[in-house]
Amino acid sequence: MTAADLATPGISHGSFTIERVFPHMTPARVSEAFSTPEGKAAWFVAPDSGWEPIERIFDFRVGGRERLRGRWASGEETDFDARFFDIVPGRRIVYTYDMWHNGRKLSVSLATFEFMSAPDGATRFVMTEHGAFLDGYDDAGSRKRGSIGLVDQLERYLIG
Repeated sequence: MTAADLATPGISHGSFTIERVFPHMTPARVSEAFSTPEGKAAWFVAPDSGWEPIERIFDFRVGGRERLRGRWASGEETDFDARFFDIVPGRRIVYTYDMWHNGRKLSVSLATFEFMSAPDGATRFVMTEHGAFLDGYDDAGSRKRGSIGLVDQLERYLIG
């Protein structure tokens, strides 16, 4: 952390919700993309092709941890480090996570994922996130945009 980072201590807050309907897919199928190492690795990656994973930990259980560190060709690094607090298979997942960029802690978030049956054999998916952005980090909506991109990647993975 630099002196400039310490000059603006504090916390700003943000929340958002993303909803999708996945046709012809059960809640169990959609939630499986979150609950298996193969499923999660297939879509939960940076969208930029110049990004490479450095470390991936996936221990999907209450009290378990998920971590994904990666590096872009420029040398910049990101680090997503999560703990699972509630899991109801096929229905919901709740975790908290820290987000780091080049060794600077940007935020702490609570993320929830709900998987609900919808008409015609579809699944209604709802993701809600509450973030605490730290020490002058101005998210300016980038977390929501990034999460929408990840949900787009999830949809492509599910459709196959």
